[in-house]
Amino acid sequence: MNIAMIGLGRMGGNMVRRMAQDGHKVFAYDVVSEPGQELAQESANVTAVNSLAALIAAMPAPRALWVMVPYQFVDSTIEGLLQAGAAAGDLIIDGGNSNYQDGQRRGAELSEKGVLFADCGTSGGVWGLKNGYSLMIGGEKAAIDLVAPALTTLASNDGKGWGHVGPVGAGHFVKMVHNGIEYGMMQAFAEGFDLMQAKEEFNLDMHQISRVWQHGSVVTSWLLDLIGDALEQNGDLSSLSDWMDDSGEGRWTVKESIDLAVPTPVLTLALQMRFRSRQKDIFAGKVVNAMRAGFGGHAIKPAESVDE
Repeated sequence: MNIAMIGLGRMGGNMVRRMAQDGHKVFAYDVVSEPGQELAQESANVTAVNSLAALIAAMPAPRALWVMVPYQFVDSTIEGLLQAGAAAGDLIIDGGNSNYQDGQRRGAELSEKGVLFADCGTSGGVWGLKNGYSLMIGGEKAAIDLVAPALTTLASNDGKGWGHVGPVGAGHFVKMVHNGIEYGMMQAFAEGFDLMQAKEEFNLDMHQISRVWQHGSVVTSWLLDLIGDALEQNGDLSSLSDWMDDSGEGRWTVKESIDLAVPTPVLTLALQMRFRSRQKDIFAGKVVNAMRAGFGGHAIKPAESVDE
């Protein structure tokens, strides 16, 4: 199919590559021209354009326009697409980490213009190119049908890793909860390894334990793989600080739990631990950062750059 990707960062660029490898014709745009040019050099299935107007002009209708930019820039990007000529029957997909309520608003506003909208929670990080992504998409059936071939290509496990989870807003709501769970899982691993490290009389080999747990244990997981990889490279994680950022989705998850009066103590405390990490350096924070760097390529502050 023909599809556009607007935003060619860590996720967007690799999604272009995965779609191009499967024969899709991808029109690539970023505010910085170099990533698109590099992608076009890699594959004849990628066409780099230097403006949103050129993007709209180059694509046959109806257009599938995938926006993969930070949530703060989604509205301005959509406005730019409309000004460039996106028209009734076209589909705009927000694949970033937007608040689901913003998605509902955008869907309603675009519906008035006859433009389809879908919100797609996207998980897979820097490994998505090789392993595929987990995609949670919300929108009406006509929107999903238009982009389904690309979703099947992008998804993990031969296309099984995507689902139409509900109406507009549902995709980012499910991804929001997904990220809240992710916070809790990472924090549980971090605290466990912190506890073992503190048992100095046993002189436990953290790397060995992480690898043993990967065979037959109920906690076997990709996150545990990432811990093991990090410990193999740097046994005490001394090169990492324990300063942990939060993307916003953890906060939104906790706020939603308050609004719905649904108890989420583990997810809430995991978010609070990210705030704590900005105050004092501990090993548990380094473990979480090792996982974040491994699965998502997130920038991690080196230990020496954090004020004590």
